[in-house]
Amino acid sequence: LLFIYAIVQLSSVMRGIFSEQATNIIAKYTQNIFSSIVIGTVLTVLLGSSSAVIILAIVFINAQTLSFKQAIGIIMGANIGTTFSSQIIALDIGKYALIPLIIGFLVRILSNKTHIKQYGQILFYLGMLFFGLFLMEESVTPLKDSALFEQWISKIDNNYLQGTLIGGLITLIIQSSSGTIGMAIVLGKQNLISAAGGIAIMLGAELGTCSNTLFATIKGSRQALKAGLFHLTFNLITICIGLLIFTPFVNFVAYVSSDQSISTQIANAHMLFNLGGVILFIPFVGLTVRLLNYLLPDQAPS
Repeated sequence: LLFIYAIVQLSSVMRGIFSEQATNIIAKYTQNIFSSIVIGTVLTVLLGSSSAVIILAIVFINAQTLSFKQAIGIIMGANIGTTFSSQIIALDIGKYALIPLIIGFLVRILSNKTHIKQYGQILFYLGMLFFGLFLMEESVTPLKDSALFEQWISKIDNNYLQGTLIGGLITLIIQSSSGTIGMAIVLGKQNLISAAGGIAIMLGAELGTCSNTLFATIKGSRQALKAGLFHLTFNLITICIGLLIFTPFVNFVAYVSSDQSISTQIANAHMLFNLGGVILFIPFVGLTVRLLNYLLPDQAPS
């Protein structure tokens, strides 16, 4: 819970600091698909949440300052940017949690300037995130001796479709794909799950994260609804491809990771999967736009 709380609070603080800059960047630099992808990636790294970036894009669409076509690049870029958090979680950083916690706390209470306090909050919640990871790693250690947990994990390891469904369900419950993937990475650190099992959970998390985007389109414009449907379609198609080539993909991740830990393999799989999905989908963006425009034509002004 501390880990999830830290992710939510860190994202919230970073949105507060960078949201105005994000607004200006989105308005200026989303004129073509490639620049939009870069902007979506960078903003997701800064804001710490792909859902926040995609929802921000939907808000812009509803305000008629961004088109559905421009938002497509941001959505795909957000999928790349969210893999940054997986790489951080895979690092062995729990032991350093006290450093940003203490520095962030001191900055918050000693500084009189609001923007300095906000940077202190970022450090504080980053330290809390690291500490939450440390606690989670320690808390799952006893599960190594649990026959029930071993049986449950073996089902995921032997049935990647079931693992994908579990990953999607967990993400729907906790409303954070980063949290779900983070849990899989922590289990990998303790050798409680195989790389294949963790990758299956990661695929499910990618689908579960679409719920936030779809909720944001409720009572929005047709353009906003098309953006939400594109996010769902993009993730669903890439996940289906991932499931079809699951074993070769797992083997490729193991080869690229060159004998690195299971946790690093899961984080690398997240990055390779999302980056590969974007590269694969770019040639079909125009076709997807035409299809969604055909299925959901813009309403004529009354």
